[in-house]
Amino acid sequence: MPERAAPPLRRLRAGIVGGGRGAFIGSVHRMAAELDGQALVVAGAMSADPKIARESAAAWFLERAYDSYADMALAEGVDENGIDFVIIATPNHLHYPVAKAFLAAGIHVMCDKPLALTVAEGQELVRLVEGGTTLFALTHNYTGYPSVRQAREMARSGQLGTIRKVMVEYTQDWLMEPLENRGNKQASWRTDPARAGLGGCVGDIGSHAENLLEYVTGLEIESLCADLSCVVPGRRLDDDGNILLRLRGGAKGTLVCSQIACGEENRLSLRVYGSEAGLEWHQQEPNTLIHKPAGKPWVRLRTGQGYMSEPAKTAARMPAGHPEGYVEAFANIYRGFIEDVRRVGSGQPPLRDYPGVKDGLRGLRFIERAVASSQAGSVWLRL
Repeated sequence: MPERAAPPLRRLRAGIVGGGRGAFIGSVHRMAAELDGQALVVAGAMSADPKIARESAAAWFLERAYDSYADMALAEGVDENGIDFVIIATPNHLHYPVAKAFLAAGIHVMCDKPLALTVAEGQELVRLVEGGTTLFALTHNYTGYPSVRQAREMARSGQLGTIRKVMVEYTQDWLMEPLENRGNKQASWRTDPARAGLGGCVGDIGSHAENLLEYVTGLEIESLCADLSCVVPGRRLDDDGNILLRLRGGAKGTLVCSQIACGEENRLSLRVYGSEAGLEWHQQEPNTLIHKPAGKPWVRLRTGQGYMSEPAKTAARMPAGHPEGYVEAFANIYRGFIEDVRRVGSGQPPLRDYPGVKDGLRGLRFIERAVASSQAGSVWLRL
């Protein structure tokens, strides 16, 4: 596998696969990658349709456009002025083959979640990354919020005491109607097992909830009992889920995910309860973290204030009182990843302060076990 050394004193060159015309997430990736001025998206294979791929690249004023990701990986991998890392912003079924192609070319990878379509594919990517020199990051972007990093510091440093219960919820309403039958591109692939994988709602947003819970608490899910439903008639993948959790160390938890919850936009919420205090965070109000010490008044912690932890202050991009947003959280993942690309290019070890390939494998196992539990009649299964 060729090694790609990134000189430390130039802007990094990025490429993107997917994310073309009509895609929401591609533009988010581009804004996040370029926000700090450390990288520029210069190349792309932005659609499986060559015409759309070329038109999308032209609309972004990219220097190089490719008809396929295979052509892009081959060309960029041998060019000394080729890309330093690739962004994978495709439907789920393409994550594995695209990642594998660019890893083989010695190009660092930033991939949308889930890591792959199956656990077996995820295990293969873990093997490739651990056996090589390329970096791999996964955009569980909610871990980039300053208040989430504050929550992690507080939970993991023992400020809550022994963690006893965790409740995480991710609810939306955008799939409460059969949009996949009405020409909606995003709904079409997310409800198709061949392109989305085993899980629908549990894979699309439930995996974010699983990752957020483990990221903040440091406690892995040991077993689960899931009840997944297809509420919209004719839908082939779950659009609603209720899951009981048992965590390492004896804590219990619940995870609720739904894309048919009428009136909800993007309600990701986390509550952590310890023996001495609790924490509460809501993604739609991202600047506020509520600390609930036992027998004392609740404390409202605010992003950007000097009393926050160093990880939270480092992640804050706005003065206090200005909302930290989705793109900024995404960009914090990119900032850590780009710093590591520079570090390994100059012979230093990576810091890996972002979700990676092993986090992706845990997410795939969570999806697989949740689906298996539900199909077996909501039985307890080890993760």
